[in-house]
Amino acid sequence: MSDAELVLRSTRVITPGGTRAASVAVAGGTIAAVLPYDAPVPAGARLEDLGDDALLPGLVDTHVHVNDPGRTEWEGFWTATRAAAAGGITTLIDMPLNSLPPTTDVGRLRTKQRVAADKAHIDVGFWGGALPDNVTDLRPLHEAGVFGFKAFLSPSGVDEFPHLGPEQLARSLAEIAAFDGLLIVHAEDPRHLAAAPQHGGPKYADFLASRPRDAEDAAIAHLVELAKRQGARVHVLHLSSSDALPVIAAAKADGVRVTVETCPHYLTLTAEEVPDGASEFKCCPPIREAANQDLLWQALADGTIDCVVTDHSPSTADLKTDDFSTAWGGISSLQLSLPAVWTEARGRGHGLEDVVRWMAARTARLAGLDARKGAIAPGRDADFAVLDPERSFTVDPAALQHRNRVTAYAGRTLYGVVKSTWLRGQRIVADGEFTEPKGRLLTCSP
Repeated sequence: MSDAELVLRSTRVITPGGTRAASVAVAGGTIAAVLPYDAPVPAGARLEDLGDDALLPGLVDTHVHVNDPGRTEWEGFWTATRAAAAGGITTLIDMPLNSLPPTTDVGRLRTKQRVAADKAHIDVGFWGGALPDNVTDLRPLHEAGVFGFKAFLSPSGVDEFPHLGPEQLARSLAEIAAFDGLLIVHAEDPRHLAAAPQHGGPKYADFLASRPRDAEDAAIAHLVELAKRQGARVHVLHLSSSDALPVIAAAKADGVRVTVETCPHYLTLTAEEVPDGASEFKCCPPIREAANQDLLWQALADGTIDCVVTDHSPSTADLKTDDFSTAWGGISSLQLSLPAVWTEARGRGHGLEDVVRWMAARTARLAGLDARKGAIAPGRDADFAVLDPERSFTVDPAALQHRNRVTAYAGRTLYGVVKSTWLRGQRIVADGEFTEPKGRLLTCSP
């Protein structure tokens, strides 16, 4: 321990073994040891006494649309990573759309990496995209370090990222399975969507009817059956339909290599409370009813759902019109995801250990980063979020770091104030004050 430079001491350190009073020693940007609370501070090390504030591992968000380059008026690496840091997130994985160009070959990945390199306040990795015509690009992208491949089973909303039909999905998945890669899937069946009523207009009930649960259920059932036949790894993105849970649970019990995420908005917002015309609540698949939400929480508790990620999908304010059929679908929540989830979790009897498992440990494992990220344990990166879990605040859009400060959480009272965020032992934000970007670009080793 003689080389420790920093010790963070708290009465509530969230470790893989539970919450305990401890002193966390940091050397060279890495957690060197988790020591008893009253352990002597090594000579030359600086002590940061956090009192009763909780010390969490930095969160890992594996579902973020940064939109940079090409649609930087929607977001960007500078603003997105500042918002993430302000919310206790120290690692994010960027989706291959809605940037221009999308991340669908190695040259485009290199473009994305160049753009992000000097703007990242936190660590950033990249997903690749699986399109109908880029099967031969998948292995080179894997070898270049993407963490897996995003595919849509229904139209994505942007022309440059078309969805996969059944035969194209089978072909792409077979290629990805050949190098044991991961396919992450927006699972809504286009036939069920086409059969649903499409009224348009400002009524949320009409929008909800246009994205029925059976569209998710059918797509997920097909995906897990295909993964079973091919022995492939698949991940279901942003699950909102609780009706799909029995199929997912049965697939897991049968040994299918499937994981599942849900999002803060599905866990904290309900269809019953969405005002007509309020398209800041629009996302696809949609926010569903309170009874559906209760079942999602049960599935998180029993492990059917593995993790919670933001699906941060911003746009300019003018695209959030009062017509749900034409408004851009996406909810901006990077800065608010931890307090939003914690507020609901604490009311349902869950602890911070659960939140860390869903938003740090399991997301790190999904991305193959669990040797370095997602836990306060020796050998992991010294990435931390310091949280006052009892303190509440009212969401003020003007206080958000997102480029476009449109949020479904405006005016809500949330618990859990992130007081500071640390990346490899360096404090990168405290009380709203940011350092210059210190993030690194991450790659997944083939």
